[in-house]
Amino acid sequence: MLDWPNIDTVLLDMDGTLLDLGFDNVLWNEHLPARYAHARGLSADVARESLYAHMRDTRARLEFYCLDYWARYTALDVRSLHVELAHLIRYRPMAAEFVARIRVCGKRAVLVTNAHRDSVAVKDAATGLLATLCRDFSSHDFAVPKEDPEFWRRLSAVEPFDPNRTLLIDDNAAVLDSAAAHGIAHLRTIAQPDLRRPPRSELRHIPIDDFAEIMP
Repeated sequence: MLDWPNIDTVLLDMDGTLLDLGFDNVLWNEHLPARYAHARGLSADVARESLYAHMRDTRARLEFYCLDYWARYTALDVRSLHVELAHLIRYRPMAAEFVARIRVCGKRAVLVTNAHRDSVAVKDAATGLLATLCRDFSSHDFAVPKEDPEFWRRLSAVEPFDPNRTLLIDDNAAVLDSAAAHGIAHLRTIAQPDLRRPPRSELRHIPIDDFAEIMP
């Protein structure tokens, strides 16, 4: 259970938290490697391993999340690849209802995502997500990813919040660890970010399966 009377601000991740991570997994694990293989005249396996190796090298850096970076690296229109798969974009169970309930209860619902603004725009066009929130921030707005402690300092300068009265929900353990180090008191993760895959186990932070579990 969450101590809702002592929570004023709810910081919400997008991919794998409010939205099903299945879209991103298909895009980055299947769609982009296939197009990259075709463009470079590579086998699917070689193209996939080449991209995965570079993704591992950039993980937890802003480049990992940057569509402009991957467009330069692959020489592909990565935003257009997002649009091609837009039919796969969907909310996780009860996520939209949870955001609406947060607002009705007079709490601030704020998006904090590592997603590039072009990715946010495609997903917003498919869901209308941004209009349901008080504010939205991408780590690209601050030039540091959420895994970096500096992100939380820069966020608090433009969206003041009391860490002791703030809840963050995110599927990324490194992000939750960074938020905890900043003093954010209430943390939850997502057991099943990709609805096509089994729930995760042995998580460092308290998981939820469905937003109905923590509805205020």
